[in-house]
Amino acid sequence: MLRIAVPNKGSLSGPASAMLHEAGYQQRKESKELVMVDPGNEVEFFYLRPRDIAIYVSSGKLDIGITGRDLLLDSGANAEEILQLGFARSTFRYATRPGTASGPADFGGMTIATSYEGIVAKHLADQGIDASVVHLDGAVETAIELGVAQIIADVVETGTSLRNAGLEVIGEPILKSEAVVIRRTGAPTDDPKVQRFLRRLQGVLVARSYVMMDYDCRAEHLEQAVALTPGLESPTVSPLHNEGWVAVRAMVPAREAQRIMDDLYALGARAILTTEIHACRL
Repeated sequence: MLRIAVPNKGSLSGPASAMLHEAGYQQRKESKELVMVDPGNEVEFFYLRPRDIAIYVSSGKLDIGITGRDLLLDSGANAEEILQLGFARSTFRYATRPGTASGPADFGGMTIATSYEGIVAKHLADQGIDASVVHLDGAVETAIELGVAQIIADVVETGTSLRNAGLEVIGEPILKSEAVVIRRTGAPTDDPKVQRFLRRLQGVLVARSYVMMDYDCRAEHLEQAVALTPGLESPTVSPLHNEGWVAVRAMVPAREAQRIMDDLYALGARAILTTEIHACRL
């Protein structure tokens, strides 16, 4: 069986299980379950701490895993990402009190508090900056107030919590992270079970990003309509009973669907419909 690590808690857990369910895999019903076997799909799922997943995968005990890019890089494990999953996106940045520093070039001799010691230490070393890094779990904003550090490095979403603590973001982002599928570095790329798993997840990603659009239009406007809905290879076009009309079907990006419908209507197209795609293979 294919042995897969899945986050057991935190912001990665729910979306990861939801994506696996959409991909046709059974998922645990109770959060206390640590292992679940899906015999129909020849997969065994192990629910682990997100921070530990890269370590397990790099050991070769598990074939692949789902974790965050930030956790993968911070672990220093011998593992690599093979598919981006598009959820749990975050930006990792430095922050401090106004006037303390404007960026990493000013960090010399200072102390930086973070929960991601591996990422920060590497970032500083890559830039030749001599600064100390102290590891803290949980909220690191108070490290500056308590005098543990002059700088913090943490995940930033809206920046509200930093502003509330009297801090400001400085410098360029250290890292942009999201959920990824990982494998042990150098593992065979042609394992059919792994390839099937990746195809299923890629199908979910496409299904979430596209909708199927159907509409009727005059034959003389077909080329203009097709330019708006080119589909993947090309749209499906069928003649209608009424002479001079055709029916068109194509996949279109979900985020652009409303604009495309407006443009098609202005072109004279009618009976414009969109439907969700639940699964696909490209």
